Amino acid sequence: MSAFVDGFTDERFAAVRTQFQANLDSGADVGASVCMTLEGKTVVDLWGGLADEASGTPWTRDTIVNVYSVTKTMTALTALLVADRGELDFNAPVSKYWPEFAANGKKDVKVSQLMSHSSGLSGWKEKITTEDLYDWEKATSLLAAQAPFWEPGTKPGYHAITQGYLVGEVIRRITDKSVGTVFREEIAGPLGADFHIGLPASEDARVATLIPPPKSSSPTAAPPSEFVINMATNPPVDNIGATRTRAWRGAEIPAAGGTGNARSVAEVHTILANGGVGRNGKRFMSEAGVRKALEVQIEGQDMILGTPVKYGMGFGLPAHIPVPSKNTIFWGGYGGHLVLIDMDRHTTIAYTMTKMAPSTVGDMRAFGLAMEFWQASGVV
Repeated sequence: MSAFVDGFTDERFAAVRTQFQANLDSGADVGASVCMTLEGKTVVDLWGGLADEASGTPWTRDTIVNVYSVTKTMTALTALLVADRGELDFNAPVSKYWPEFAANGKKDVKVSQLMSHSSGLSGWKEKITTEDLYDWEKATSLLAAQAPFWEPGTKPGYHAITQGYLVGEVIRRITDKSVGTVFREEIAGPLGADFHIGLPASEDARVATLIPPPKSSSPTAAPPSEFVINMATNPPVDNIGATRTRAWRGAEIPAAGGTGNARSVAEVHTILANGGVGRNGKRFMSEAGVRKALEVQIEGQDMILGTPVKYGMGFGLPAHIPVPSKNTIFWGGYGGHLVLIDMDRHTTIAYTMTKMAPSTVGDMRAFGLAMEFWQASGVV
């Protein structure tokens, strides 16, 4: 019996629906959504399967889910917006906006290094708990006080949780508003986009239940570095149960705690795909401000992820992933969530799901859907 799939697909992209259906029917997906835009118009908007496997609750049009690090793209976009109106200089030291941050040898760390995972602050040195992530003042004050793990600007090292607090605090110091508030008031609200950095309790009933990924292990792998151990255990990043709590959902965790679906992710990023103009025709940013995301900040072997990377201003750049255009930016979320933004072809591709894979950079479910889209577009 085929899994339930609903939504809209432009006839040119019927193969995307076929692949999406196949993922659900095969069990590769349990519940998921995919959305694609072209020239600011939505051409694919699909959802299907189950939002909660245990109860059999279906994934509906308005189901939302914790998308983990795809949240970073919303935080980065907010920073790009603040910079585009002249309030933030990415080349300035963080301490220009956040004086306390200069402590312990960080006075010359640039905002751009926070945006590109190269500030040396991939985690907290002091032991913290998941509950400490809900305390903005504590989380940011500890980062401001500590010394970097490595010399800032010399190497990339994925700031899995800390990046949101670091960039978010810079935004707060400039605007006197939290990053979630600026995002809601100036991006999500005007677009009518159903994405939240800090989810109101009134929306809890719509949140899908994540299915933890299988435990991955490799007996031949090299022992993890101190940076990897710190990132993974302080606090534990595999605590999927936390995402089911009101405390996690309501807190602003701007690198990992955002809640939305593929539609909201894709539609928000039409701003970047279309030179600063959102899907509703409203101009949010200048084209020059948008294209700052493409500026290479650092590349090399990521000390946390253990893979070659190229980081732009808040987004990954396609050094080692197969995409049709070099002017593509992207980011993945723990478990398989993914967003791809092609500035040349003015497209966005977004995918969210419940059945998690042991990956932080996307997997073949999302890339398979993207390939069908590209093939139908005649670009691969």
